[in-house]
Amino acid sequence: MHQEEKAGALPLAGVKVLDLSRVFAGPLCGQVLGDLGAEVIKVEHPKRGDDTRDWGLRIGKTETTYYNSMNRNKRSITVDLQKPEGLALILELLPQFDVVIHNFKHGGADKLGLGYEALKALKQDIIYCSVTGYATDTDEAARPGYDILVQGEAGLMAMNGEASQPPLKFGVAVVDLMTGMSAAQAVLAALFARERTGQGRKIDMALFDNGVSITGYYGLDALFMGKDPERFGNAHPSIVPYGMFEAADGPLIIAVGNNSQFERFCRDVIERPDLADNPKYATNVERAKDRKLLLPLMIETIRSFPRALLIERLTACGVPCGEVLGLHEALTSERVQQAGLVQNMPHPVAGHTAVLAPPIRMDGERLPIRRPPPTLGEGTREVLQNLLRLSDSQLQSLQAQGVLTLPD
Repeated sequence: MHQEEKAGALPLAGVKVLDLSRVFAGPLCGQVLGDLGAEVIKVEHPKRGDDTRDWGLRIGKTETTYYNSMNRNKRSITVDLQKPEGLALILELLPQFDVVIHNFKHGGADKLGLGYEALKALKQDIIYCSVTGYATDTDEAARPGYDILVQGEAGLMAMNGEASQPPLKFGVAVVDLMTGMSAAQAVLAALFARERTGQGRKIDMALFDNGVSITGYYGLDALFMGKDPERFGNAHPSIVPYGMFEAADGPLIIAVGNNSQFERFCRDVIERPDLADNPKYATNVERAKDRKLLLPLMIETIRSFPRALLIERLTACGVPCGEVLGLHEALTSERVQQAGLVQNMPHPVAGHTAVLAPPIRMDGERLPIRRPPPTLGEGTREVLQNLLRLSDSQLQSLQAQGVLTLPD
């Protein structure tokens, strides 16, 4: 069965999403909806497209690794929203869509005539998702929001990294990721509610709100203690031993989750029955209290064994463990290949390009990549002809006015 034929069985088949967003959080929301079967039409500037078409490593003429990570399962059309003719196209398209996503600057959507009330007047049950940096009813509503700013302001950098080092940002744009996923969840809930009530919803999603949410149990620890929790880097704040350790020939993860695992770990893995017999280390609470004495012993002992032997012994006695792989090593591993998490897709210029697959499985199958990340404006002609019945001459005229660009 072809990917397009499978689409009919996907939960959001038939749902149409107009993605007016760019960069990360908004496009991720659109990608999640596309993965679930929605028809997602991404609207981009005719010349520069989404900002991320110029971020990361270049693929072909108009895509990059950054852009491709957030835009699978979409079509791309180019429309200049600053031109009256371009805005008119979007407003004419709007009634055919179920969901609109945007991340315009504060007041930008209303200024363009694309605010919630304006679009609701065109389609009463529209689901309207706005992604901003800060909540729209606060003094900072007009501030531009960037992932790294929120990581600093929400305390995320202060809880990340080693205690001996300065605050550290996460390796990926974790605030954008959380915001995009939360936005997709909110849209799904709104679609479900609309099935029962017939009413649309206005969804406001702020990066800062999601940044605070990510602090999780560390955030509650800080509030309970009235001060910042201690940072433990790769170690766990309350479980010992738990984290990354260096074997004789490379790093590995060891996660001793309970007292019986600790006893097996000491006796059968690192050959230190004296630690298992020591009453000071009989419970995790005591081990955590004495971590400054216990961990150096663990580190020294673990370093004396080769990694493969440790993993063999840890696995045999039921202690969770694993190698610490480089990113390329991980993504080309047999584990990733068997799961189908990286797929090669055809590309008109590069020949082919790697695309990360959706992480969701339904009915035993991974959700398909129905469409690779689109080249800039690849769907302009087909989408506008199908949805608005524009002729070739009309499209050529709009291109001549700089309103849109047509694919070669």
